[in-house]
Amino acid sequence: MRRHRHAKIVATVGPATNTPEMLKALFLAGVDTFRLNFSHGVQADHARVHAAIRALEAEVGRPIGILQDLQGPKIRVGTVRDGRLDLAAGERVRFVLDGADGGKDAIPLHHPEIFAAVVPGQDLLIDDGRVRVRVVGVEAAAIEAEVVTAGVITNRKGVNLPGTLLDLSPLTEKDRADLAFGLELGVDWVALSFVQKPSDVIEARGLIGDRAGFSTLVMMPARSPI
Repeated sequence: MRRHRHAKIVATVGPATNTPEMLKALFLAGVDTFRLNFSHGVQADHARVHAAIRALEAEVGRPIGILQDLQGPKIRVGTVRDGRLDLAAGERVRFVLDGADGGKDAIPLHHPEIFAAVVPGQDLLIDDGRVRVRVVGVEAAAIEAEVVTAGVITNRKGVNLPGTLLDLSPLTEKDRADLAFGLELGVDWVALSFVQKPSDVIEARGLIGDRAGFSTLVMMPARSPI
């Protein structure tokens, strides 16, 4: 089977699409590479999907890419008062290094690397950017910020810091274990979701070697690219 197009389609495998029948349907609909999201599921689940894709590959007689997307470090707020804080544009909030169930004046953010790196003028994006705050002051264990984009903060929502370099490796211990597992399975590509500087790529490449392709998502191929 040949596809006469330059664009390639990557599809994420989830609970609704992880059966051999659905994988085949997606492939026939045009998917070239399947993404295994290691932020969810356990290794046994991913191994089962990997085997199903390889069986499909043998059936259709065409290479099918498998992309392992590693979770990376997760930066989250802690628990907040009553599980929910409604923030209005222009109001001031305060993030603190310690504590739990805080209000707008003490939102827990248990990540010392943020307090060491952030400076006034930088933004924090919470819950995939649904809430945006701008730093106006930094102390050793507190960050003062002004709400730019109003919204709701609930327990343990993710935090992103565009433009802020954090002292964090892109690979957690979980990622290293998952990477070794994926390479043993024979994934074609590995993607990192948390890359800040060239040394992050060098670190990952050193672990992957020539066993898979790499990207940031960076992708690294063990077999010929598709």
